Amino acid sequence: MNTPKAPREGEEIQISVVVPLYNEEESLPELEAWIRRVMEENDFTYEIIFVNDGSTDRSWEVVERLARENPRVHGVSFRRNYGKSPALNTGFARTRGKVVITMDADLQDSPDEIPELYRMITEGGLDLVSGYKQKRYDPLSKTIPTKLFNATARKVSGIKNLHDFNCGLKAYRSAVVKHIEVYGDMHRYIPYLAKLAGFNRIGEKVVQHRARKYGKTKFGLDRFVHGYLDLATLWFTGKFGGRPMHFFGLWGSLMFFLGFVACIVVGSVKLYNMAHGNHYTLVTDSPYFFIALTTMILGCQMFLAGFIGELVVRNATGRNHYEIETEF
Repeated sequence: MNTPKAPREGEEIQISVVVPLYNEEESLPELEAWIRRVMEENDFTYEIIFVNDGSTDRSWEVVERLARENPRVHGVSFRRNYGKSPALNTGFARTRGKVVITMDADLQDSPDEIPELYRMITEGGLDLVSGYKQKRYDPLSKTIPTKLFNATARKVSGIKNLHDFNCGLKAYRSAVVKHIEVYGDMHRYIPYLAKLAGFNRIGEKVVQHRARKYGKTKFGLDRFVHGYLDLATLWFTGKFGGRPMHFFGLWGSLMFFLGFVACIVVGSVKLYNMAHGNHYTLVTDSPYFFIALTTMILGCQMFLAGFIGELVVRNATGRNHYEIETEF
């Protein structure tokens, strides 16, 4: 293979490849060579950004060596392990390409998919293309929960055409990665984040899923629990983040009203029995009274939570920040 050419002064970068990695020293040289071959065969101008997420092996040394051999390779190294989302967010902030490609460092994503992903963005008019690993080399203990997870994500996000939200192989228009913030474990829901930011042209491409060649997976089954909690967070903030009173105020008022009516009913029953000489007990002897009182208290607390949320939103610095696509 020819010696990689250094980028020229002021050269326009067509593709930025962001690769988050954690303890992948064996696969990095092969991955870099594969990406470089695909780029050179298609005459793309490119850059590769490796984000080392606090690896404890020699991964960073390998990245430094690759950068010396290929001037189009750049690296960022965290002092400790933060997770895939912070790694992606850091890589996104440093991209210069018109199209941004993300892929995992374990060689399970094929760089041969890059030209078609690039075409779907530049010629197909899409904002984001997510890979779909239709045929997977994973055990049933992973594939079945993944199917359930993706079905739930489609339902909640409203992005009906995606089958694999968490596929690491994705392509983005540059504006997308510059206008979203990937934090926590939200890398699973980047298409949803893009949709919430106003990028609705989201497509999918069936991609090859390769068996892991080196090492072992870094993710456990706990990611499914965290994934559902993160999805609930995104749904709530996307729907009520700018108007918390619409959620807390509504349900708080409803709970208070139901509790108040229940208290009136309990009191009315006692007064009726007293007026007609029937046997009656103290209101405080009835469990329904305490249930009604608790409901009223919870309703008041929810209403106040919504009120405080509105005060926080009103004083937030970005309350009037809107994504403007074009202007005359």
